This record gives sequence, structure tokens and C-alpha cells, in this order.
Amino acid sequence: MNIEEQLKKAFDPYFEAPIEIWKHFASLCELIYYKKNEIIKEAHRADRYGYFLLEGSVGQFVWKENNFICLDLFLENSFFADDISLMSGKPSAMQIVALEKSSVLRLSRSNIEKLKQTPMGAMLFMIGDQNAYAEKQKQQIEFMTKTAEERYRELMKSKPEILQRISQKHIASYLGITTQSLSRIRRKKD
Repeated sequence: MNIEEQLKKAFDPYFEAPIEIWKHFASLCELIYYKKNEIIKEAHRADRYGYFLLEGSVGQFVWKENNFICLDLFLENSFFADDISLMSGKPSAMQIVALEKSSVLRLSRSNIEKLKQTPMGAMLFMIGDQNAYAEKQKQQIEFMTKTAEERYRELMKSKPEILQRISQKHIASYLGITTQSLSRIRRKKD
């Protein structure tokens, strides 16, 4: 599958844009490769890019009390960015790290603005933003209303490959628990 088809397939559940739109999108991106544990965006720096993960995995982290806390995990066919920094043009505390060897399409802030100037580009970014916001709200509600074990089960159901590919410390942090608690939950489930 080529890059345009991969972009289209990832976005089609939200809105089916013609392949020509994704060809134009891809033409404005650059393909970047990251090694495992390589920093994509450093904390306290302004982010000038939005990203699409072609292959690999990525985590978003913030530093708290001598530890990085995992805010989100992404696998291939996911759009990701430090949205706060990208929108404001200002530094943020978020750090983005490749958790596996990864290939990423990187789209500059100026090219994002170019795309938003077209009717279809504006629609795609609006739909993407709405879905990302809804997903983040769902994640926050689950964090506040479900137990760690329920969140783990939900993660196993929605993204079982994360459990094989992402380290336990990152999964535990993402779930808001210790690695020991995650080990106990996993033993109960296995």
C-alpha cells in the first residue's frame, strides 16, 4: 500500500476524502525515520510539525516528580502532534518519543496552514480535530470512572498489539498505575 492509500485508509472511518486529496497531503510532507527511543519533539520546545505514523510506535510524555508520565500511545496509521504547541507556536512540556523504530510523515505548520486554506483541507482538519478531541475526552472520562483493571481490559480489547510492542513501564504509566500493579492485573487475566 502506498502512502496516499495508507493516509486515506486511516482517515476513511471519519470521512472518505478522494485519493487526490491524500496525494496532495503527502506531497507536502517529508518522510522521517526515527530509531527506538529517539526524541521526535523535545519537552519545553515549540513544535512546528504535525505527524502521521506510517510504521512503528510513538508515545507522548510529560515530566512529573522525576518520572515521565505517558499521556498517549500511538501505533501506525495514527495522526499525532503536540497540539498545544503546534496551535500556539509556543513551547510546551510535552515530549514525543519513538518507542520503536518508526517511519513518520512530518507536515510543517506552514503546510498545515496551506492545507487549511482549501475547502477539503479545512474540512479534514476540522473532522480530525473533532475526533481527536472526542477521543481524548473519552480517555479522560474512562480514567476518572473506571478502575485500572477495567482500563487495562479496554486497552487489550481496543489495541491488543500495544501489549506486545510497548514496554510495561509505558503501559503502566498510560494506565495511571505502577508496573507492579500492571503485573498483578496481567497475571489475573492470563
